[in-house]
Amino acid sequence: MAEEQAKKEAEPQVEIHDQIVETKHSIVLNGQTIPYTVTTGTLVLKEETEKEGVAEGAKPKASFFFIAYTRDGAATGGVGAEPGSVPTPPNTRPITFSFNGGPGSSSVWLHLGLLGPRRTAMTDIGDLPPPPYQMVDNEYSLLDVSDLVFIDPVGTGYSRAVTGEKDKAFHAFKKDIESVGDFIRLYTTRYGRWLSPKFLIGESYGTTRAAGLSGYLQERHGLYLNGIMLISSILDFGTADFNVGNDLPHILFLPTFTATAWYHKKLAADLQQDLRATLTQAQEFALNDYANALMKGDALTDKQRAQIVKKLARLTGLTPAYIERTNLRIDIFRFIKELLREERRTVGRLDSRFRGIERDAAGESIENDPSLSNIMGPYTATFYDYVRRELKFESDLPYEILSFKVNTQWSFGDHENKYVNVAETLRKAMSINPHLKVFVANGYYDLATPYFATQYTFNHLGLDASLRGNVSMAYYEAGHMMYIHLPSLAQLKEDLVKFMRGAIHET
Repeated sequence: MAEEQAKKEAEPQVEIHDQIVETKHSIVLNGQTIPYTVTTGTLVLKEETEKEGVAEGAKPKASFFFIAYTRDGAATGGVGAEPGSVPTPPNTRPITFSFNGGPGSSSVWLHLGLLGPRRTAMTDIGDLPPPPYQMVDNEYSLLDVSDLVFIDPVGTGYSRAVTGEKDKAFHAFKKDIESVGDFIRLYTTRYGRWLSPKFLIGESYGTTRAAGLSGYLQERHGLYLNGIMLISSILDFGTADFNVGNDLPHILFLPTFTATAWYHKKLAADLQQDLRATLTQAQEFALNDYANALMKGDALTDKQRAQIVKKLARLTGLTPAYIERTNLRIDIFRFIKELLREERRTVGRLDSRFRGIERDAAGESIENDPSLSNIMGPYTATFYDYVRRELKFESDLPYEILSFKVNTQWSFGDHENKYVNVAETLRKAMSINPHLKVFVANGYYDLATPYFATQYTFNHLGLDASLRGNVSMAYYEAGHMMYIHLPSLAQLKEDLVKFMRGAIHET
């Protein structure tokens, strides 16, 4: 082993360099022309090394791909400033670091779906258009109020471990947070953004990462944030893991089952009138009679059990016989197969508005998630074209839009025999930095990270009463990626601007 290490150290080292391309563009937002620079490329992340307790230098570990948008001239004074106000120096303009989840996802979804100045064109409801696919200017981009940096964790996008290192070393809960946090520190230093108001925005597992970063950035790098924006949040995995003995997900998924059945018109006529009123009924039942029934287990009387079965059938669109066979516990993957079984259709997990066509309507597993396949083609094609033709970055590597290899080899080694839960990290970060604000966006039709589970997590965060007002939530009639639904995209942009304004200009 020592001989192999010595041989490795004796080999000539290949010099690893940053690869950066800059291009100039402009977009019209709210009637105002905004010129901007796009910086596309890779930064080499290095780790300090030492030998026998003596610092040796810094060893390259990974090449991080990113795309950064910075407004030229900073013509307005940041978030909420009026046109014609005193220009803000570029290094004090708000900056938002963005990433998606998976684990194993690139940043393409928030980039080309919500935040960036160019957007992948879908139908108004977010349905799959016919190929070839198109990009359009994103009139809802956040670039008018914040500079934007899209980060691809190692193994996603064009980010890779350098020669001699392995991508797998980065595919772990702790290492992922550290490496993305170290990249943020490097970018902030390299581009002189330490005096900028700083925000994170993450989606799905990216919200797990963002909560972890809230602690790591503060404690390791002294980098304090103004705000964190969580899109389709999951901080406590105990709220979503359907395991025997864990009844919590059954309770917390129920309102989204109801919303899904409502959308597909599978509820009784009186429940089809008003979505929010119906969801209120589902929430009250979930927290009271249903939770109590699951706690009692086999101690339920036959009469009590029959009442629960009847109410569950009414709120889910499933038959009483089916619910009886589930022992009152409806698994999410069974629900998406069962609701439209008679029509030989499934509903999407990421967005239950969408329907999938099934060959085996009698089976228990789905062929694919129609809400994922709905977006994969358009986002992949438009990114490949955009990054090379408009941003002038060339690479023959595959851009890993969504790497299932990363996902399957992901390690939660620090959480053996317990659920991943970063809620406490976020609570501590907010307690140390009482100016830190959190915004949470929820889709009613999201069966991956249900809104009621998110409410439960934040209701159990343990925040001091003086800090609870630092958390705000909004809800949209769409799914996990609510921004593919144009009305929700417009509302989300408005909500994000309001949030950022409040996080910078505290009253």
